[in-house]
Order: sequence, then C-alpha cells, then structure tokens
Amino acid sequence: ASNPAVVLADEPTANVDSETAENLLSIMEKLNQERGVTFVFSTHDQRVIDRAKRVITMVDGRIASDEIKT
Repeated sequence: ASNPAVVLADEPTANVDSETAENLLSIMEKLNQERGVTFVFSTHDQRVIDRAKRVITMVDGRIASDEIKT
C-alpha cells in the first residue's frame, strides 16, 4: 500500500538477524515520527516492545495491561 495510515505487523523482526531487525525498527520509527504512520505489532521481541510508545499485554486472549510510555 502506498502511504498507509496504519500498518499491522505480526512478529516483524522474527527470522531476521539482529542488525536487520534494528534497521527495520529504525525505519518504522522514522515513518511514525515523520509521516504519522501508526504501527500495531504482535510480538515477543523485547527490542520492539522497548521502542513502542504504547504496550498492551494480552494473556489468554484478554488485556492484562495497557501501558503508555512517556
């Protein structure tokens, strides 16, 4: 899609090496900051979680926590 407002990504850094994962995260962060693209991730990767502005944790299909980082 060209210029999407929202990108849904399931495990975007899975199966890539650490350097590629960092590059992907930097690109997505830049798109968010410069173009306002919202990213919604499903992930277990702590690197993704650490960069997120908001983290919603699910347990057994229910929201266990909802944290907005400042």
